[in-house]
Formats: sequence, C-alpha cells, structure tokens
Amino acid sequence: MPRQHGPWTIHESNRVYRNPFIEVVEDRVTRPDGQPSIYGTVAMKPGVAVLPVDEDGTAYLTREFRYAIGRDSIEVAGGGIEDGESPLDAARREAREELGVEASEWVDLGTIDPFTAVVRSPSHLFVARGLSLTPTDRDGTEVIEVVKVPFDDAVRKVMDSTITHGPSCVLILKAARVLGR
Repeated sequence: MPRQHGPWTIHESNRVYRNPFIEVVEDRVTRPDGQPSIYGTVAMKPGVAVLPVDEDGTAYLTREFRYAIGRDSIEVAGGGIEDGESPLDAARREAREELGVEASEWVDLGTIDPFTAVVRSPSHLFVARGLSLTPTDRDGTEVIEVVKVPFDDAVRKVMDSTITHGPSCVLILKAARVLGR
C-alpha cells in the first residue's frame, strides 16, 4: 500500500544491504513532479560528537585515518550511541575511550543531521569542560592520535578546511559562539 513521505509517495521499500554499521534501503517512489523513480537512503545509528576544552582554552581533537576518504582526518571525538545508552552517556564514553578525558561539566549544543539528502544519522553535539585525564580504551579499529590545539586554532582549521568532518565543523563553530570566542 503506497504511503506519503512528505511530497513523495513510497510504493515499495527494499533493504538492499545491511551490516552492523549501516543499512541501505531502496524505495520505489513517485517523485513530487509525478514521475516514477527510485530513492536510496543509508541509515546509521545516531551518534555523538564531543569537544573537550580545558581551562587554558586547549581543544582536544583526534587525528585518525578514515577509510572512506582514504586519508587522515582531524575531528572531534565521536561515535555511535549504543542501544539503551543516552546521548550524554555516549559522549562521556567516547571522550574517555578516544581521548582519555573525563569532564565535570557537559554542555549540550543540540543535534544535527550531517547529510540530509541520503543519510539518516543524527549527531548529538557536546562540549566538555572541567577536564581530568584517564587512560584511553580504544577498540581494534581505532588508531587515534590525540591532537591538542588552542581553541582559536581549531576554529581556524575549520575555516581553512583543514578540518572537514561535518559534525566537527558544526560543533567547533557552535562552541565558539557558546564559549564567547
């Protein structure tokens, strides 16, 4: 039975691929202009992006090889929210696992949809303050270098496209506003 999806009509949905990280669905649709078509989407679990900033104004970032783009990427810490886990608990876990950082203050800067055309993967954004160091606990896929930079340098790296990861860019610029930078 067809169903409306905004101005689109979905006639049939087929999961064409699934693994533990992504699901790809292809819909047979009628476009808003009345023409038949297909539309593919990718779903990923919701995630978090975390930017710890210490009392000296140092931002804690990561440098990690990213398989999809074939190069290193400087980013904020982040990852998927596990089943039954709150976004804040996931943010705490990711900061500890990737950066070896715990925080006494967490600022929730909202949620973004990084790539709305074909990917469904909301990212919850957090700034962490009142930092203390703890051992990291990375999984086997993560070879991460902790990159500490003055916060204003992190903003510059976004503006000159040294940092290109979408949630990192949004989080750093939102944090600049909230932190009065």
